[in-house]
Amino acid sequence: MKKISIAIDGPASSGKSTVAKILAEKLSYIYCDTGAMYRALTYLAITAGVDMEDGSALCRLLSQHSITFKQQSEGQLVFVDKEDVTEAIRQGDVTNTVSVVAAHGEVREKLVELQQQIGKQGGIVMDGRDIGTTVLPDAEVKIFLVASVEERAERRYKENLSKGINTDFETLKQEIERRDRIDSTREVSPLVQAEDAVRIDTTGMTILAVVEAIEAVISEKLGLD
Repeated sequence: MKKISIAIDGPASSGKSTVAKILAEKLSYIYCDTGAMYRALTYLAITAGVDMEDGSALCRLLSQHSITFKQQSEGQLVFVDKEDVTEAIRQGDVTNTVSVVAAHGEVREKLVELQQQIGKQGGIVMDGRDIGTTVLPDAEVKIFLVASVEERAERRYKENLSKGINTDFETLKQEIERRDRIDSTREVSPLVQAEDAVRIDTTGMTILAVVEAIEAVISEKLGLD
């Protein structure tokens, strides 16, 4: 079967990364977590004390370090230089400020170039906020996942608990709503559904059901149904 590019977009905690990882494994495709790239840069900025409102300083920081992925039996690991930051980039300080970093046009330009290089050969599942509109505009399959704020906050709450992180549910809802506003209203590559993307509301759906729904879209696009 032809190796294609699959773009999965959507707001925070809509299930993009989880679904993309499963889909990539089932198809024997490469998985590229673009959100982890922005998180890694945010982590770097926090660690180095760089102003997250200063796009030029963030780009300089990015040019001084490498962000790489390694596929392990336990899943994909994220490295900044030689440091495993897989867990560190999912902490609250990074989560609550990554949208500020991602809003800078010059930062997005540099990371989009890297993401496009990764996606050139096909056989890739990539998720983020602007994959179908900016990063892989020619992707054969584009999916836009959505879910209610209540459900997305519930998912984040359970995820945090599983990691031993105790957070207030109402605070999580407010943080998700704030990220939605920033992501949807930023000047450069805002979070919008690509015209040719298939919208899937994951509210009340299991992960397996979402994966199956995307597989059905892939089969239809490739004329396999």
